[in-house]
Amino acid sequence: MADQIWLRGISAHAFHGVFATERRTGQQFVLDVGFELDLRPAARADDVAYAVSYADVAAAVHAELTGDPVHLLETLAERVAGAVLRFPGVIAVEVVLHKPQAPLAVPFSDVVLSIRRTPVTVVPDDAVACVLALGGNLGDVPATLAAAVDELAAALGELEVGPLVRTDAMVLPGTAAQPDYWNTVVVAHTRLAAAEVLAVAQAIEARHGRTREVRWGERTLDIDVIAHGSTRSVDPALLLPHPGAADRPFVLVPWAAVDPDATLEGRRVADLADPGRIRERREAWR
Repeated sequence: MADQIWLRGISAHAFHGVFATERRTGQQFVLDVGFELDLRPAARADDVAYAVSYADVAAAVHAELTGDPVHLLETLAERVAGAVLRFPGVIAVEVVLHKPQAPLAVPFSDVVLSIRRTPVTVVPDDAVACVLALGGNLGDVPATLAAAVDELAAALGELEVGPLVRTDAMVLPGTAAQPDYWNTVVVAHTRLAAAEVLAVAQAIEARHGRTREVRWGERTLDIDVIAHGSTRSVDPALLLPHPGAADRPFVLVPWAAVDPDATLEGRRVADLADPGRIRERREAWR
């Protein structure tokens, strides 16, 4: 576990709740917020420039607490978590939300909701562009990719779908050659967390017989989450943006076709794309 800073007892009179009286008269809410980060650089330098200002975090949390009313504690807690995770260096946050004046019909002392979120598990405030790369080199790959696109659309909503491209297989040094890969890219706009999108992708892979016995082995279907809004993650389970995407023409070329103005790590995807490394391209393939 990383180092933690806790802010306890941030309170405000706010107007969150399902009932009309809650929205009209309001009530007291109290927040405890703990955020995780590496405190060693600040400790070594003894310089606030290397630290995350807990005064700024407290102000951001209070602004969410007193902001536009929402119906559910769950929604409020997600918004607070998202605000804290926007501070550079914060890798996780725990939000403990107290509603001691909740309208219950029995004696009680408090209602408490607790969540822990990371950049890949927090729910976005609004729909974000999520880029997924699909590929495979076993079986009838174009048919598999078409079916996978339909399944992604059923889970994520309307998709923008790139062209189908064929490239040489990426293999580890010293391993046998493989059949060429067919690949495409889709862009969805979703309020699912990045980890939820990954779970959707992996479930679809499993339904199409994907196995992971050999690294970079032949596969029926591979679905990678390339980018999820502005999410940055160093979690080994889901690195974002995808660290290899900038060097993969089978990602960049179809992505640029879908969104010519897209950027990856500050560079235009269209400028990074090298169509000369594409062996075949199909525009109308579904």
